[in-house]
Amino acid sequence: MRGFVNRRDEIRALDAVLGQEQGGASGATGVYVITGTAGVGKTPLALHWAHGVRDQFPGGQLYVNLRGYDPGEPVTAEQALDYFLRALGVAPSSIPARLEDRSALYRSLLADQRVLVVLDNAATVSQVRPLLPGGPDCLVLVTSRHRFSGLVARDGAHRITLDVFSERDAVHLLHTVTAECRALTDTDTELSELARLCARLPLALRIAAERASSRPLMPLDELIADLRDESALWGALTAEEDDESDAVRTVFAWSYRALSEATARLFRLLGLHPGPEFGVSAAATLAGTTVTVARRLLDVLTGAHVLEQAAYGRFQFHDLLRIYAAQQAERYEDEEARNSAQARVLNHYLFTLAHAISRIAPLDRPLPMPEPYPDGPDVVVDEFTDRAAALRWFELEQANLVSAVRTASASGRHEVAWRIAALLRSVYVSRNPFQEWIATSETGLASATAIADRRGQAELHDSLGKAYLQSQRLDEAELHQHEALRLRRETGDRYGEGVAVNALGLLDWRRRRLVAAEARFEEGREIFRRLADLRWESLLLSNLGMTRFDGLRLDAATADLTAAVRLCREAGDRAYEGNALFYLSMTQRERGEPEAALSTIRQALDIAETDRLTAWGAYWLLELARIQCALGEPGDALVCCQESAVAQRKIGDRNREAAAHDCAGEAYRDLGRFTEAAQFHRVAVSAYRDTGDQWALANALVNLALALALSDDGDGEEAAGCAAEAAALLSGFDDARATAQRERVAALLP
Repeated sequence: MRGFVNRRDEIRALDAVLGQEQGGASGATGVYVITGTAGVGKTPLALHWAHGVRDQFPGGQLYVNLRGYDPGEPVTAEQALDYFLRALGVAPSSIPARLEDRSALYRSLLADQRVLVVLDNAATVSQVRPLLPGGPDCLVLVTSRHRFSGLVARDGAHRITLDVFSERDAVHLLHTVTAECRALTDTDTELSELARLCARLPLALRIAAERASSRPLMPLDELIADLRDESALWGALTAEEDDESDAVRTVFAWSYRALSEATARLFRLLGLHPGPEFGVSAAATLAGTTVTVARRLLDVLTGAHVLEQAAYGRFQFHDLLRIYAAQQAERYEDEEARNSAQARVLNHYLFTLAHAISRIAPLDRPLPMPEPYPDGPDVVVDEFTDRAAALRWFELEQANLVSAVRTASASGRHEVAWRIAALLRSVYVSRNPFQEWIATSETGLASATAIADRRGQAELHDSLGKAYLQSQRLDEAELHQHEALRLRRETGDRYGEGVAVNALGLLDWRRRRLVAAEARFEEGREIFRRLADLRWESLLLSNLGMTRFDGLRLDAATADLTAAVRLCREAGDRAYEGNALFYLSMTQRERGEPEAALSTIRQALDIAETDRLTAWGAYWLLELARIQCALGEPGDALVCCQESAVAQRKIGDRNREAAAHDCAGEAYRDLGRFTEAAQFHRVAVSAYRDTGDQWALANALVNLALALALSDDGDGEEAAGCAAEAAALLSGFDDARATAQRERVAALLP
C-alpha cells in the first residue's frame, strides 16, 4: 500500500497472534478490535497487515465494509452473511432466510478452515457477533470508532487502540508520497507544520500530500499558508469540536477548492448518490455527462485521494468525505439542480434494472414503465448481452437498488419507488433475501398507495405474499395475496388475477387443504388457458398434478404432469419443466413403474445440474433414492440420501435435511438394518418437531414405529408411542393419503 508507514507496535501485536515473532506456526485464534478516531488509519492498517499474512490463512480471507458510520443505512449481519456465504460457494438460492441459520451455516463452513475475517467500520456489536466464525483456527479483525467493551468482556476480544501519527511518522508519510513529484527543497520544518495542520491524521495527511504532489513547482510554504487560511472559510464538518475535526474540515475544503469546476461539481453531486458505492454509469448520470467524461473526472478525484476505487469501475467515499460532498451539493447546487440530479440517478437504476430483469427473468410479465428518460438523454442506461452479465450487475448494485427504493419514496418519487421494488421481486424470488425483500416491498407498497396506483399496490402485495410464503409466514402471505387478488379483479387484470389465484392455491397446498388447493389451481389454469399463456398454464398444471398426487389420484396426476412437461418445453421454462418431471417421477413410482420413473427423474436432475438449480436438485435426489429402493438398490439410495443431506445442511434447510435422513432410514429398512433405520428416523422426527411440519412429522413417526417394530432389539413401548402420536397427528388431515397412512399406523398400534 503506497505511503503506508510505521504502525510498528500495532503490527507487532497482530504478528504475535500468529507466533511470527518467535518464528512459530501456531494457529490463529480470537477477535481483535482496532479502534480509533475517524481518519486515523484503521482500515489501511487492517488491510496492510492482512495482505502481509495472506499465506498464513490457506482457507483465504473474507472482507466486508459494514458501513457503520456512513450517512446511509449500515450493512446488517444478515446482509454480510449473504455476501460471505456467496464468497464461500453457497448458491444464492441456497442461502437460508433466518439470521440464526445463516450464521450456523457460515460457522459450519469455516469450522475446519483457517480464514482471516476482516469486519471493517463496525458500529454495533449486533453487526459483529453473528459474523464470528467460532472455530479455533480463524482470526477476526474488527475496525471501529467504538471501543466495543461488550465484545471484549463477553467474547474475549482484544483491543488495539490506534492514535494519530507521531510527528516523525507524519513527516515520513508526507515525504514518502511527495518525494517523487517535488524537488528536494521541502524542509522538515515545513513538513512538520503541514503535519500539524492535518492533526497528524493519516486521512488528512494523504489528501494534503496528494495536493502538494500535484503542484510540484509551488513552494510548500505557500501551500501551508493557503491551508492555514482555509479554516476561516468553512463551518464545522461535524458536530464535534476538537482539533482533529477542524483539521479534517480544513483539509477537505482546501483540497476541494483546488479541483476544476467540472470535477468539483461531480464530487458534490456524488454526495447525492443513494448508496455507498457506485459505478461509472451512475456517476455520469448524476453529472448529466457522458461515461467517457465521467471516467476522466473520477480518475482526477481518485488521484486527489478524495475518492477511493473499490474495484475496477467501482468507487466509494470515505464516510466523512461522503458527508462533506453532500454538504457541498447543498451549498453550491440549487434545489432544482439537486432534484434533477437525484431524479436522473434514480431513473438510471430503474431503467437499467428493467433491462437486467428482461435478461434474468425473461418469462416474467414486464412492468409498465413511465416515459423513458424524463430528464432527457443524460440518463445512462446499461444494457446486457446475456443473463450472466445482468446478474453480475445486480449483485454489484443490490445495496444501491435497496437505497434507491428508500430514497425515491422519501423524496416523493413514488412512481420510481414502487417500480424498482416490484422489479426486484423477479430476482428475490430465487434468492430469498427476506429482510431486503420485505423492506423494499413495504416501501414500494407505501409509495403506490400514496399515489393511489392500484396496479402498483397489487404488484407489491403479490411481492409481499411471495416473500412471506417462502419464509413460512403463511398467515401474512394469505392476507397480501387476497388483497392482490381483490385489486387485480377491480382493475380487470386477468393475468394478475391468475397469478394471485395460483398463490392462494399454493398456500392451501402448504396447509394440506388439498380440495381447496385443487379448486384454486383449476381456476387459475382456466384463466391462463383463455389468455393463451403457455408458461403459466404449464405451471398451474404442474401444481394441479402435485396436488392430485398428494391426494393419491395418480392417473389424474400423471395426465396433468405429462401435459405440464410438454407445455413447459414449448414455453422454454426449464426450471418448471424440471419440477414437473420431479412430480411425474413420483407418480410413476407409486403407480408401480420404477423404470419409467428412473428415466424421468434423471431428466429432472440433468436440468438441475445444467441450470444450477442447487436447492431443487438436492431435493429431487431423494426421489432418485426412493426409485432405487423400488428397484432393489437401497445401497445406491443411501449415497443419494447422503449427498442430499450434505447439500441441504449447506443450504440450511432443516426440513429438507430431515427428509434426507428419513429417506435414508427407509433405505436402511430395505437393507434389513432396522436399528440404523430407527436412528435416522429419530433424527428426522427431532428436526420436524423443531420446524413444526406436522405432516412430515406424522410420516417420520410412522417410519420410526415400523423400524422399531421390525427390529429384534426394538423398544415395543417406544414403537407404540410413536404410532399413537402419528395417529393423533394424522387425524388432523382429511385427504386420501392421510387416510392410507392412518390405516398403516393402525396395524402398529397394540
